[in-house]
Amino acid sequence: MQPKILNQRYEIEEKLGDGGMATVYRGRDTRLNRVVAIKVLHAHHANDINFLQRFSHEAQAAANLRHPSIVDIYDVGQEDRQHFIVMELVDGHDLKSIILRKRQLPIQQVLQIGATIAEGLDTAHNLGMVHRDVKPQNILVTHEGTAKITDFGIAKSGLSTAQTETGVTFGTADYISPEQAKGQPATAQSDIYALAVTLYEALTGQLPFTGDSAVAVALQHVSSKPPPIRRHNPNVSPSLEQLILRALSKNPSERPASAREFANLLRTQEESEVRITAPQSVRTGNMRQNPPTGPLNPLMRNLPPKRSTITSPMPTRNGREFGGFIILLMLLTLAVALVYLLLMGPFKGLMGVPAADVPNVTAKSLQTAVITGSQTTVPDFLNYDEASVIEAATTMGMTVVADPAEYANDIPAGMVMRQQPLANSPIPTDKTVHYVLSLGRSALSIPADINGKPSIVVQDQFAQLGLRTILIEETNATVAADALIRSDPAAGAPIQLGDTVRLYISLGNKRRVPDVTGTTEPDAQAIIRGSRFTVGTSVYQGCDVLGTICDTIDPGVVVSTDPAMGSLVADGTTVTLIVRTP
Repeated sequence: MQPKILNQRYEIEEKLGDGGMATVYRGRDTRLNRVVAIKVLHAHHANDINFLQRFSHEAQAAANLRHPSIVDIYDVGQEDRQHFIVMELVDGHDLKSIILRKRQLPIQQVLQIGATIAEGLDTAHNLGMVHRDVKPQNILVTHEGTAKITDFGIAKSGLSTAQTETGVTFGTADYISPEQAKGQPATAQSDIYALAVTLYEALTGQLPFTGDSAVAVALQHVSSKPPPIRRHNPNVSPSLEQLILRALSKNPSERPASAREFANLLRTQEESEVRITAPQSVRTGNMRQNPPTGPLNPLMRNLPPKRSTITSPMPTRNGREFGGFIILLMLLTLAVALVYLLLMGPFKGLMGVPAADVPNVTAKSLQTAVITGSQTTVPDFLNYDEASVIEAATTMGMTVVADPAEYANDIPAGMVMRQQPLANSPIPTDKTVHYVLSLGRSALSIPADINGKPSIVVQDQFAQLGLRTILIEETNATVAADALIRSDPAAGAPIQLGDTVRLYISLGNKRRVPDVTGTTEPDAQAIIRGSRFTVGTSVYQGCDVLGTICDTIDPGVVVSTDPAMGSLVADGTTVTLIVRTP
């Protein structure tokens, strides 16, 4: 039964939510008389000493984080066997529930949330803390629209991880970075990747990768390209799409160098969106016309926002005065319009006034648009041909450098598919912009005669084609050991230069003994049986046998196996667990 007061200080009022690792309650700090959120770990974690030590240490470290975009942690404590965290109560909803309710969020809101959270992450990264589990469930949005990220430190302790079928521990698979999916340490770039997945979902209403299992999704994060954002939401500008996809690069070094840089790029993009945003539709009676969704003219991205002609409330003391004001305003508007027509419209010749045509660059070249707009930021070169880019850059006194062209199924050949710096960024001091031209749809395809070949031969064949490979082992009694069972994409499928192909390699009729080190004896037995082995009688060893490693292993936890973990053995082999004496 949940106590009403923890540590004679924190009064629990009502349950707010329940997760896989903890239950969150609304509560009150009776000493300071303030409303708080109390996260109480589930009881079974009280038996995991290592977990509790990491949890306490990292939660205390997270308590030192102070940033408007990070949920404050006030206290960490325990009462009897209940361990809890006391934190700031955010009055609002998590971003995931907002996305599920609204599907695609307004672009401005997504940019504001992204920049705000990136700034909070940067503060943590500068203190040596990596979140490791950035996702919309961990981003809280107040009713006023302020975004805050929560569960710092908790994610590092494993509160938000899930055990996959193969026994490998991942962060939340939907948002996991490629390096984490491959078992490598998480870095600041991993948080940037996860935030980019979150922004992708907020813009499109769907995740970039889905699958039947956590492993299937994680593999896509490692090797598959996310679908273009504009395919799901054509209102997203090409430059914003490019920024998000850059943050989703498989190679961490190709992402923004820091969360601060990512935040600045999002802020710059936000300013650009303010300049180019128009109403989502124009209503005329019962007719509704949608705005064009093609690439925007570069000039339009640098026009200042229109200012309202009314900067103070209109008088409302009585209906007569208000009505008179409206009539006066209408007469003034009509007069201004008439003067405009005489000076600028079809009647300007009658007044003898020389024509003063407003430049129209809608149908003109990129170079003309840049000249007319007196561009002070990097133009948007995306979807323009090389000659136009060089001409426009020369006009601005800039230098453009062509990086190696790449295949792109969704960008016509000869058009710019990527640029650095991004569009609307400040012009760099050396005035140099790099661009990549599209080669169009790839002419490459997966070779049709690879199944059954030795894995080393297939790997060499793909390397010569300029393709990367990931080896995945599978038990298969009909295909010789170390031979290729199948590939993903399958033989004959089109593929682009530099893409990654998953190669499923046969282990013959054998399997590898899974790694169950550090798991409890019952969990290890379940994993062994699930791997089609027989569980033998466990062997218990005390500290007199284990020696110095005894201090690092809890009672009842697996130390090793016989046959050794990773060994290739036949189905049904008996596996003996070596366990520290309970």
